[in-house]
Amino acid sequence: MKALIDTNIIIDILERREPFFADSYRIIQLGLDGSTETFMSAGSVTDVFYIINHSIRDSNRAKEKIFALAMLVNICNTTSDDISTALTLPLPDFEDAVIAAIAKREKADYIISRNEKDFANSPVPAVSPDQFLKETRKSRAGTA
Repeated sequence: MKALIDTNIIIDILERREPFFADSYRIIQLGLDGSTETFMSAGSVTDVFYIINHSIRDSNRAKEKIFALAMLVNICNTTSDDISTALTLPLPDFEDAVIAAIAKREKADYIISRNEKDFANSPVPAVSPDQFLKETRKSRAGTA
């Protein structure tokens, strides 16, 4: 299974936001154990840096967190084709449309986000971390 991780999920992990941390962190663990291919967009990385740096007000620590993040999750570029695709998608938020276009290009099965409704018209379905974890458990049970 392949999943694009939205910015809010990464922030949940790095900021240890409750009650979201446990499920969001479990998504990263699925990537680390190889049962799910997890990735995020390079644009999301800059958003994460901005949010973390604003929160902790220490750019060196924020950079350390980004370095650690890059060791845990694959990061994919945004291409000019992604921008073109995003412009044609029926999503009201352009940033979300770019995420959806990247997920489509990368042939992701899901976008993992706590803002699933923002991706209602996405070519790749968005699910919450909890929903994704339920889906992976069902998938594993079906192959056992």
